[in-house]
Amino acid sequence: MSPAAGLSLTASGTIPQELLDLPWHLPLVEWPEDVLAALPRGISRHIVRFAYLGGSVIAIKETSERSARHEYRMLRQLNRLGAPSVKPVAEVAGRTTGDGQPLSPALVTRHLRFSLPYRAVFNQMMRKDTLTRLIDAQALLMVELHLLGFYWGDVSLSNTLFRRDAGNFKAYLVDAETGEIHASLSAGQREYDLEVAQINIAGELMDLMEGGFVDEDVDAVATSAQFIDSYRGLWQELTGDTAFDPDQRWLIEERIRRLNELGFDVEEYDIRSARDEGHLLLRPKVVDPGHHHRRLMQLTGLDVQENQARRLLGAIDAYRAATDPHGDEAVAAHMWTQQVFQPTIAKIPRDLRDKLEPAEIMHQLLDYRWNLSDHQGRDVTLEEALPTFIDEELRGYRDEAVLMVNPTTDVIRQMELGASRSAAADDDDARAEDDQDASAWYG
Repeated sequence: MSPAAGLSLTASGTIPQELLDLPWHLPLVEWPEDVLAALPRGISRHIVRFAYLGGSVIAIKETSERSARHEYRMLRQLNRLGAPSVKPVAEVAGRTTGDGQPLSPALVTRHLRFSLPYRAVFNQMMRKDTLTRLIDAQALLMVELHLLGFYWGDVSLSNTLFRRDAGNFKAYLVDAETGEIHASLSAGQREYDLEVAQINIAGELMDLMEGGFVDEDVDAVATSAQFIDSYRGLWQELTGDTAFDPDQRWLIEERIRRLNELGFDVEEYDIRSARDEGHLLLRPKVVDPGHHHRRLMQLTGLDVQENQARRLLGAIDAYRAATDPHGDEAVAAHMWTQQVFQPTIAKIPRDLRDKLEPAEIMHQLLDYRWNLSDHQGRDVTLEEALPTFIDEELRGYRDEAVLMVNPTTDVIRQMELGASRSAAADDDDARAEDDQDASAWYG
């Protein structure tokens, strides 16, 4: 199929032929099923469809030409800055029907594997502590974006995707239509983003409560205020001053260690005299998220979420203590990867590999083994724990490699009853082998 005359695609790098071959001469609502990914679709301000492209999944959103161009550029800049956001693929303009009638331009982004819309998180867990972890992840996302100078303008759970991260969540921006990037943000810009977030999050939680997806004792307004508190606490820790005396230099190391524990590296910091004579003020100047992620990547080459990296680093430390306490850390990390991580992940049946990310599987297996050891009063090995973990835990998860964005309440209820397994999930399983991310799996 040759692209229609007048069609204009803006993309970074080489434009895949499969992208040109998509039926851009048809409105998205009329695209044939043979080009669409078999995913349930939810309600959105825009028409959105999912399609397979070269073994991966893309999201296509019809919007205005100005919005498509702006959001494409915002997402490109955010990706260059290393922000947690979806990756743009192309901006498509000049669309017309076969008889020359104009069609809406489109934005194409790459679907974030193993990501969950917030509604799906509540469908699975619906606990108050789950809500707290979700809100904290959203607050951390806001802090990271604000540190980069990104003003969001439409902060909400609906415009965010979440990935499991060793018992917590990692949040990713999925809609940058109203965003702006500045050298830095003023206090007023940050406060306006917080105000919008507080209103939107409260409304979204009320909607969930109306559908019976949140514990009855949850206060939507108080929870949205909790988001503000979480944001302010993180912002203060990352950008605020620490006062100390000249003979209290250990406070510098303590502050940096706290930031490392939060997952940030301090690349630069300022020390200046305080107004009180004899006191100094320490303020981090350049903070960079991903402390544990980078350390694990350097040691093993594994590319995982921040909390997953923290957990796997702990497993490597335990392996090193048990095998060669005085040995080199890099050697121990290499041996753990070769002798523990890769063989364990390779034993996961192929039909279950879309359940969770490999690092998340390892995290949950470690938790499962610990509980099993505690119950049996002995040290259960990973090899012993793996078969029952697969049968009792892993099989119970939905496939999360590809999941819909903003599912409707009806779709959520169907998933809760297991209906989606007989339709969309069956089709996903049949195509899972073709849609594997080869870099994520071993063996």
